[in-house]
Amino acid sequence: MSVIPALIVAAVLVVSGIAKLRHPDDEAGWAEMGVPAALRRPFLLRLHPWGEIVLGVAMLLLGGLLGAAAALAATALMTAYLVLVVRVVRSADDASCACFGTKRAVTRVTIIRNSWYVALSLLALATAWANPLWGGPLAAVGASGWGWIAGLAAAAITVAVTLWPEPVIAPEPVLSGPSVPAGEGVEELDYVRTRTPSVPVIRADGVTVDLRQLSMSQPLILLAVKPGCGACLPVLAKVGEWRELLPEVSVRLLLSSHPENDAAAEHDEPQSLHDPNQYVRGSIADWATPTAILLGADGMLAGGPVTGYPDISAFIEDVYESLHGERPPVSQPAD
Repeated sequence: MSVIPALIVAAVLVVSGIAKLRHPDDEAGWAEMGVPAALRRPFLLRLHPWGEIVLGVAMLLLGGLLGAAAALAATALMTAYLVLVVRVVRSADDASCACFGTKRAVTRVTIIRNSWYVALSLLALATAWANPLWGGPLAAVGASGWGWIAGLAAAAITVAVTLWPEPVIAPEPVLSGPSVPAGEGVEELDYVRTRTPSVPVIRADGVTVDLRQLSMSQPLILLAVKPGCGACLPVLAKVGEWRELLPEVSVRLLLSSHPENDAAAEHDEPQSLHDPNQYVRGSIADWATPTAILLGADGMLAGGPVTGYPDISAFIEDVYESLHGERPPVSQPAD
């Protein structure tokens, strides 16, 4: 039936909008997906789920010129989603998408799914003119034999590509408060601790050091970031401020490429650490960027990993509170 594409796209939009209302995304998530900075605004984050729901309802109830306008808007939206996920997959970044509320890794399956949505939106646009102006596809629904069979097949494909298993981004651990073993007078808080991995990392000056031995000279916060990672930008903007806030702790960038090939390398102390073979990530957890982790001076993990700028910022404040017994002074958030 000619109404099937519009009905499916409308259902996808409404379900997606409701899921986003239940599990809202944040600015860091949009940055991770490569959404332009001009669009990463709190009011747009709040309106985004409602916009999808309204657009879905419009596609259900409008036909003719109005239905075509709604279908055109849906096509533009689905195409924008497709462009974003293609860019993420091509960049090989560890991004996740909260497309249906819960965060899932962006993979080639995501591209297939979104390509199918674009195709359905185009079909809805091509057939919108034939539907009643008021009532749209719902008013045009009727029994039609082979049309229903084709419609059910399209629905089945949509369900398959939407529910196809993908790697799920595990929720970050909830920390009651990290501990910094090297600090005098620091109270030990609840945290399941394991040994800091004894793996080689490269300083920005090219010298290879053992991560555990390095951390045992001073508590160490690693900030795992990547060049070109949009979600890492607010973290990088805060590094200097966090170092001033925590002089007792060495705050270092952890980069995944060799220092000679990384424009983000920091050659002044505290030098950045480079892990081109992914020894650190492979020994602790398969995290996305940006991620922070605290290494104690007793050779044990003391906090984290936590992922995303909001959680990293709160994590830094927890470390400060563990050391000083109070929350740090309020500062302006990074742009």
